Amino acid sequence: MERRKIVLLPRVQQILTELGENMKLARLRRKLSTMQVAERANLSRQTVISVEKGLSGVSIGAYLQVLLVLGLEKDLLKVASDDLLGRKLQDAKLMVKSRAPKRSKKKEE
Repeated sequence: MERRKIVLLPRVQQILTELGENMKLARLRRKLSTMQVAERANLSRQTVISVEKGLSGVSIGAYLQVLLVLGLEKDLLKVASDDLLGRKLQDAKLMVKSRAPKRSKKKEE
């Protein structure tokens, strides 16, 4: 079976690249080598390098394993935790304009 290449928009690729760079900086702050992280994450050294480059062909599981080794796995839970746009869209649907019920003539008399 042939693997399909994932094509990302430049803006999305930039986000992934920045994520990889941040993970590399976190590793360097902890004074860990790529080999140490690879062993602890049960990944190959090349996969760790690919994660740090922000390559799109790497599984999200590999990204999470590296975050786990760095002690940053809970940062992934922050993604979309405060979905401002989603809440606005939901609120817009909730505000359905409808007419007030008509008064009955019996109550007015």
